[in-house]
This record gives sequence, C-alpha cells and structure tokens, in this order.
Amino acid sequence: MKGCAKIRFPAASLMGLGETKSSPGYGNPPWIFKGSALYQLHLVKAETVRAFIPKELRLVEAFGYTLGGFFLANYDDSPAGVFDELVVIAGIVWNPPTSCAWAARVLVNSEEACHHGRKEVGLPSQVARFSKRITPVPRQTKDKFGGFLNMIGVGTTICHSKDCMDVQVTEVVGPASSDICNIKLLTDVPTPKFNKWMGPSITMSLPSFSGQTEYNPNLLKYSCRLACRVRAVRPAKVSGPSPLKKERNHDSESRGFTAEEVVDNARNLSISVMLSKPILALEFNFLEMQVEAPIILSNNTTSSLPAA
Repeated sequence: MKGCAKIRFPAASLMGLGETKSSPGYGNPPWIFKGSALYQLHLVKAETVRAFIPKELRLVEAFGYTLGGFFLANYDDSPAGVFDELVVIAGIVWNPPTSCAWAARVLVNSEEACHHGRKEVGLPSQVARFSKRITPVPRQTKDKFGGFLNMIGVGTTICHSKDCMDVQVTEVVGPASSDICNIKLLTDVPTPKFNKWMGPSITMSLPSFSGQTEYNPNLLKYSCRLACRVRAVRPAKVSGPSPLKKERNHDSESRGFTAEEVVDNARNLSISVMLSKPILALEFNFLEMQVEAPIILSNNTTSSLPAA
C-alpha cells in the first residue's frame, strides 16, 4: 500500500491504544458487542486449512483453495469492556444446507474475553497485545495553475484525508511473547458528510463452528447476527514475523509433537492464513454484533485437535 511507511512514535503518544477497560462482565446470552471492524476475505490453500478442521467436517474448496481471511475488530462497548480482537478464519466447512466458518485462532487484549471465548464458545482464544500507530497520509490537491505555482513552491495544497494505521499483533503467553503479524490499513478521516459515504445499512448472520479444543472438547455451533454500515475498502496489507519457525516436516513424523511444537505449528499455520491472497475487504461501521449461546453438535471426552 503506497504512502503508508511505518513511522515510530514516542511511547507516550501510544498511551490508551489497545488498552482495555473494566466492565460488568458477561451475563446471560445473547452477548452484545458494539464498535467497528474490518472483514477481509482471502484465498487460502486447502492443505493449510485441513490442519484446523475436525475430521468429521468437510471443507468447502475449489481448485485446492477455500475462503478464509480475518476479522479485525475494535469494540467500544461489550460485556468485557473496550478491547480489540483478531479472528483468523481458516476456511468454510459444510453444514447442509448452508456452510459455516471455522476460526483458526482468536487474539484478544482482554483476559476476560479470552476466558469467555475458550470456556463458553469453544474458541481457540489467546491473549495478545495490539500496538497501534497512526500516520496521516498527505494527499495532493492540484489546481489548474498547479504546474507554474509548483515551480515557485506554492502550487500544491496538502490535505490529510486519510490515516495509515499499523496494527502490530503480538501473542502473549505468560512472560513470553510472539509476534503474529502487522496489519497496515488506510482509514478515512471523518468529515461533516461522513455518514453519506459509509455505505448502506445491512443485517447479516454469520454461523460458525467451534469447539474440540483443550478447554471445550465438544463440537459446537453458534451464530453471530450483525447490524452495521458496510462498504468495500482497499484490502489491508499483512506482513508476518521474520523469520517464521519452520512447520513440522516429514522427518519428524516418527516422533510426537512436543508441547512447544504444537503451539508453534498452530501459530505458524494461522500466520499462513493471514499472509494468503486477499480478494475482498469490507469495513463495518456502527457495528452491533449479537452472539448467541453455542449449541452442542457432538460430545467428545477428548479433543481431536492440538491445543492452540
């Protein structure tokens, strides 16, 4: 994305960005979340996604690819207060007569939201740090005399109509931390006529599967109902940490996973989803998301998937 060079700011200028606030806590469902989000769809290799999908579910794929991506949200009102969330969507699986999404990883900067996601919704939630840096992107506005006036240094008017936001997501496990990705996106600066170009109001339902984790071994299904203003935007540019730890190879098949390898492999596969090819990005404003309590589709005494 041109014009979005990453600039370092003093630490003081970042205070308040990505921090969470106290809240009354989660009550009975449905749970309501309000804020804004970017929903970005990617073409993801099916062989990458199969590591996340339970064997009893069939992946929706064509020509070796499925539809995954991510959901990057900032909630200013929720049962867990103000917090950020990155949902890495591995792909789509069949749930006749429709299909459902499967999350590979959910990163939140709220201990309360992480615990609730793991225990109640069966999500592969992890605590993370969201570091944000916002840089104004100058746009040149030229008039008909711009050529001559530019020669004398007064012919171009600079206006800041967009901001470039860098969101660095870092997973935190106890005292250790691991960089997941950097998401670079352009955001429009509000104007007096802001509402006129934010897109139409829509309502939609996003059914999803979850569960079969170390925290919730059951296979679950839950529904999210969204109401928001939506519009297509330029896809965000995603970059991963460097270098990535190598995924498990064939030579290691004869021995079992160590606990560290399980975590590293799941993390690296999630990063692979984030780095796949984007095809569409949708910006959700005035978002109100209603999450219903999950229903149990099957009971399992042990998880069939590795820990996130």
